[in-house]
Amino acid sequence: MVNSQLQDLKRKKRRQRRLQIAILYVAAAIGLAWFFESQATTTIIFVRHAEKDLTVTEDPGLTKAGERRVFELTRQMRDADVVAGIDAIYSTSYKRNMDTVKPLAEVLGLPIFEYNKNEHEQVLERILSNHKGKIILVVGHSDTLADLMAELGASKSVPKIEDTEYDNLYIVSIPWFGKTKTIRLRYGTPYDPDESVRSVK
Repeated sequence: MVNSQLQDLKRKKRRQRRLQIAILYVAAAIGLAWFFESQATTTIIFVRHAEKDLTVTEDPGLTKAGERRVFELTRQMRDADVVAGIDAIYSTSYKRNMDTVKPLAEVLGLPIFEYNKNEHEQVLERILSNHKGKIILVVGHSDTLADLMAELGASKSVPKIEDTEYDNLYIVSIPWFGKTKTIRLRYGTPYDPDESVRSVK
């Protein structure tokens, strides 16, 4: 009788230990899943505003060519990721920039977060704090994109963007561990440097 009770007690303790170990494994798995999710790669897509109307001196909007480029940007970005897509949109408050992303923001049902053109460090800190592990589109200017990317630790040798060059699209991947990587793509009507020279003459 005593032996039977002792064996029951031992079995009960073994079951409790197994249950405790299982709970620890589950807690560890949940913790690791949360950690890797919170440390996921953040992707920032940088573009310049589309073609601006040079006949307007104060805060110009877009030309017809610019509107066509906006259509192409919207078409490309609305399904940028087959699972989730663009999570946030940032733009300076200039009309040409806002007009570049408004159609995409409307299609995706996203607000446009405005930032100051010259406050590179502040906007990137805001993006990385609020959208870690997400896909963010940032619309900038020919004289700010290189500095924004360099601030992230991306390539410091981004070629100068010419005044008539609007087709660059940079994808900067910031992993939770490892090196930041930059990819440059082109979209819409291609930039023609010879056309740029002819327009100056």
